[in-house]
Amino acid sequence: MSNRIYNILFHTHTISGIIISVALYVIFFAGSFSFFRDEIVSWERNEPLAQGWMLGEMDFDQVMDTLGKDKPLLGSTIAFNQYYDEQRLSVTVTPPVDEQAKEGERRGRRGNFIYLNTQDFKTYDYQSSYSLGEFLYRLHFFAQLNFFGRSGYLLAGLVAFFFLFAVITGVIVHWKKIISNFYVFRPNNSIKNLWTDAHTALGILGLPYQFMFALTGVYIIIGLTIMSPAIISYAYSGDQEKAYDDFGFNPPKFEAAGNPLNTDFSINKFRDLAKQKWPEFVMNRATIFNFGDENMHVLFEGKSTFESKFASLGNVIYKVSTGEIVQEKSPMEGVSYLDGARAVIVRLHFGDYGGIAVKLIYFGLGILTCFVIISGVMIWLVARDKKHVSPAKRKFNAWLVWFYLAGCLSMYPVTAFTFLAVKLGLQDADADRMEFIFQTYFWSWLAFTLLFTFLRNNTITNKYTLLSGGLIGLLIPIANGFVTGNWIWVTITNDYSDIFLIDAFWLVTSVTTILIAWKIKSKKIEEEPNSGAVKSKTSAVAMN
Repeated sequence: MSNRIYNILFHTHTISGIIISVALYVIFFAGSFSFFRDEIVSWERNEPLAQGWMLGEMDFDQVMDTLGKDKPLLGSTIAFNQYYDEQRLSVTVTPPVDEQAKEGERRGRRGNFIYLNTQDFKTYDYQSSYSLGEFLYRLHFFAQLNFFGRSGYLLAGLVAFFFLFAVITGVIVHWKKIISNFYVFRPNNSIKNLWTDAHTALGILGLPYQFMFALTGVYIIIGLTIMSPAIISYAYSGDQEKAYDDFGFNPPKFEAAGNPLNTDFSINKFRDLAKQKWPEFVMNRATIFNFGDENMHVLFEGKSTFESKFASLGNVIYKVSTGEIVQEKSPMEGVSYLDGARAVIVRLHFGDYGGIAVKLIYFGLGILTCFVIISGVMIWLVARDKKHVSPAKRKFNAWLVWFYLAGCLSMYPVTAFTFLAVKLGLQDADADRMEFIFQTYFWSWLAFTLLFTFLRNNTITNKYTLLSGGLIGLLIPIANGFVTGNWIWVTITNDYSDIFLIDAFWLVTSVTTILIAWKIKSKKIEEEPNSGAVKSKTSAVAMN
């Protein structure tokens, strides 16, 4: 490789990394917590995953009786979706065709969307069912920034694209010495060497994970926000329904006969038939077409267990009046290229195919990537803290990194504080959960960021974000025990593994970060009286 090409790749790697660094850190930090989204939701609501929480175990007949008390369901289509492993699933009730226009004018597009608890059959709207787990999950693709259509998704997609670019150019730049540099670590040399060695070694360790996440993130986000609308507009002349039919997104359609079904029926019976047909079938969606009508059909969709098949899709449709199977697709059969590729990409991105062990590995690699991002920024700062650089530029660079580190590292104590606030302050069933979580997280994040920025000391920022986050984190399992009675030993006894995981996670994480913070020495930062540039006597993070 010529020096010119090397310099071009090196500088594009640096520039692309610096431009997206803060946003990328937020994505990976929030995304790392998002792997435990379902466990966080169970912990927050005190709704452990006990027997009978899955869609395939739900009493459909009792659910339909419960929903029918609020509004007539005759002729309606009711869709149950269990996207996540939690007690609550989403329910969409579509009224009969002749009532849809009136219903739409009166109630709006989402007027018939609710959440249903599979244990006690209580219903909730989106606001009352909002959770901290959902917040962190949506934060990792900037859903809170959708001020203009899908602007937040678009930003996340662009960050993922530039991250993929930074990963590829980083590999090319370090390719010749990628093996030898991996074994080099010089903590006693210059600060630049320290950050460079840490950035290279940890970057190589997390390289497959980072490449996989950049690639799958680009597919999921860019595909949704940019490519899909363009393809629908160009190839389908804007006909979204036709496009969704071709891609298999829309459920089948069954016209109502207009006459009530005169025979008794049980949806549980058809559910049991589907489970007997495929014992490894895990249902995650059920749709009841034309409820109570002569042309009533029931659709069960899902996949096989991950032990049986990594990427799978299956469904079966029964005609209720006759009991015959109208359509079926075994989850153990081969899937189409589109369905298989989509399933593999989603599974790799969300890490939900190997239980808690895979989630913990993903979390560790996500936090490691956060350190790689920070070390890259520190390399950029140290490389520009030279005498030949004008004092004004050096001072601007220093302020920029003070603000950057304050904003990024503050996410740890802010997240711990929000966990604690949610457990102590959101026990009222009528509370505005979304507003409370938004206000708590973003205002505390702003306060921590400004505080550590104006302290103008990267070492203090590093030490006290770890220390404050650790101390707050220790209070989280204690608060959970006082509020719910589910102390950590109680969760072990009752086999509430999801609630235990969150309490144990905060105990281990808090003790670890407190010990790390204890080892960090706070060093004085001096400002040059003549130039006004900021200089550190020692490294930004000094260890005993």
